[in-house]
Amino acid sequence: MRPFAYERATSAEDALRRHQDGAVYLGGGTNLVDLMRLGVEEPARLVDVAHLPYDRIELRPDGSLVIGAAVTNSAVAADRTVREGHPVLAQAVLAGASGQIRNLATVGGNLLQRTRCSYFQDASKPCNKRAPGSGCPAREGEHHNLAIMGHSDACVATHPSDMAVALAALDASVRVRGRGGERTIPIEDLYRLPGDEPQRDTTLEAGDLITAVEVPELGVPSRYRKVRERASFAFALVSIAAALDVDGGRVRDVRLALGGVAHKPWRARRAEEALRGAEATEESFVRAAEAELEAAEPLRDNAYKVPLARNLIVRTLTELGEES
Repeated sequence: MRPFAYERATSAEDALRRHQDGAVYLGGGTNLVDLMRLGVEEPARLVDVAHLPYDRIELRPDGSLVIGAAVTNSAVAADRTVREGHPVLAQAVLAGASGQIRNLATVGGNLLQRTRCSYFQDASKPCNKRAPGSGCPAREGEHHNLAIMGHSDACVATHPSDMAVALAALDASVRVRGRGGERTIPIEDLYRLPGDEPQRDTTLEAGDLITAVEVPELGVPSRYRKVRERASFAFALVSIAAALDVDGGRVRDVRLALGGVAHKPWRARRAEEALRGAEATEESFVRAAEAELEAAEPLRDNAYKVPLARNLIVRTLTELGEES
């Protein structure tokens, strides 16, 4: 591991001041420190922001939530207001990692996990995410758990955060403190597809600090389901965050986001559009899933994700429809 300096920020302004060339913000460190040990990340300085005053969950009068970036994942999953008002979020967090990791990992750090690919994590291999222009060996190599949607010739990695998938379905936004002041970014706009710049996972600018997540009121049945290769501490083959509002047997509104299929949480807009106003039946759910997955471009060894995603969408929506 490359030697590095460690500093603890005392405020957002102090964090921005300390974030100079070669510096990286440190939250719980559960992803960053692993990448440092592998030689993938080599920051010159760690600026600890885990102790800044962003460690509370606020329930607003309108039913929305403000979740501080320094709140731990365990605290999110255990919070009564989250479990009762936004169960899909609590379920996603619990599906995300072991209890020990959830106790350390912060909301801000969870959202900024690097995308998942074994070649990215192996510093001895070429990888466009680590060394732009060096190539993407995953396309012809080991890619059974990589992207089927939105990928490019430069990168087929997948986004690993379960929490981010739930927040995408919830139309959440992130508060960001930058050198130009504070702004709010819709969660969908926080992440980006790889294109020809796969080294950029997000749209954040240098020094930007996530301070909180804003989650609108939900008020309808919701669920997070994750298919993985083993029962504990495994990344998603495919996951889904869904919320369904049924009135008189027809879909009044629906929210769908998929994980494990793209470089970012994948908001299933085509499926949502196909469902609004349709009968809340298994046949409608199948048509909507197929409409979304028409855009899939599986590689040699991950085409199984297409029927897996279809079945996951149909089963989850059917169950939610029975609850409505």
